[in-house]
Amino acid sequence: MKRRSQTQNKRLLTAFCLVILLVLPMTLAAETKERIISVSQFMLHPALDALLKGFKDALQGPGFEIRYNIHIANGDEATNVEIAKRIAHEHPDLVLAISTPSAQACFKNLPGATVLFSAVTDPVAAGLVSSLNKPGPNITGMTDMSPVSRHIALIQELQPNLKKLGALYNANEANSLSLVKILVEECRKRGIEVISKTVEKKERVAEAAASLVGQCDAVYVPTDNTVVAAMESVARICGKNRRPLYAADVDSVPSGAVIALAIDYYGMGRQTARMAERLFRGETPSSIPVESLEDFRIHVNLKAAEIMGIELPVSLLQSADVIYDSFPDQ
Repeated sequence: MKRRSQTQNKRLLTAFCLVILLVLPMTLAAETKERIISVSQFMLHPALDALLKGFKDALQGPGFEIRYNIHIANGDEATNVEIAKRIAHEHPDLVLAISTPSAQACFKNLPGATVLFSAVTDPVAAGLVSSLNKPGPNITGMTDMSPVSRHIALIQELQPNLKKLGALYNANEANSLSLVKILVEECRKRGIEVISKTVEKKERVAEAAASLVGQCDAVYVPTDNTVVAAMESVARICGKNRRPLYAADVDSVPSGAVIALAIDYYGMGRQTARMAERLFRGETPSSIPVESLEDFRIHVNLKAAEIMGIELPVSLLQSADVIYDSFPDQ
């Protein structure tokens, strides 16, 4: 009787192990279900590229097997809209829209999709959400609103006698309109006149910069996709005319801007990925307020400062996160 009982126990144990071997792969497969993320990015741009890299680096690990469909509009609005329509046929689990134009196109053309935006300066003014605390039923994301008042304070520290500040941007970008509006108000408080010059195409940026430098004491470029894409051309013109060039994004500094105090876009990408995780785990976009990144970084360019006639204080150099010493070839 004892031997028969032992035999039965062995058979039960063997059957149990077989069940585990059969069920475990199915359980793991369910936990690592492939999810499709369609990405709409307005253009190849150091800050936007860093954001996407941060997102992809962070969205890894158990339970997250991702397939990406990445679309770049190359700064063309017609292509931007076409990308949104193309994404509709991909049936993604999530749409990642990087930049204001991309987010607007996806929001308008993908009414049934879940859209997670990032690097959008003013989501309310762009018509994406009704408020930052209560976004729409299918959309939420991150704002990269620049600390404009701190930018102007920093510029005045370097140029105490600044009277006229040139602003170069694309008036068709909602993010730039919001930033320039804030810029004008901040400068008004400090007795600085803003001389605006708008440009619609990357190919016309150099021409616009050339017409602006003679009218101002320095040039400021907000987080404008069009102008930043041609930043080296702007830097050459400012350098030739000894007009200091300031930027709202740190990735413009190695391209020839003197200094920038701005968001770490790689870090923003990682934070956006954490929002994506929450959506994949069942939270609704309307329950996730629009987030921002408070970690600002200072990048300076010694060579650009020398060429443009700016003396950088030792205290500023000591507080800088990154220091460059290069300038675009003339």
